[in-house]
Amino acid sequence: MTPADLRAWQQAMGISGREAARRLGVSQATYQDWATGKSRTSGKPITKLPALLGLACAALAEGLEPWA
Repeated sequence: MTPADLRAWQQAMGISGREAARRLGVSQATYQDWATGKSRTSGKPITKLPALLGLACAALAEGLEPWA
């Protein structure tokens, strides 16, 4: 998953960045780093996001709940 993929997921879900962060269980700042593709702490580009993030986005898109 790339930052562009993440932004496309957010748009397809019709949710704000704040809501996307909440649903993914991360801070708004972390989500913003991922979505913009740039680390706010180091300034380095982020070109590839964790594979688990892609799986979480797919699960949320399908309406799945967290595993109990």
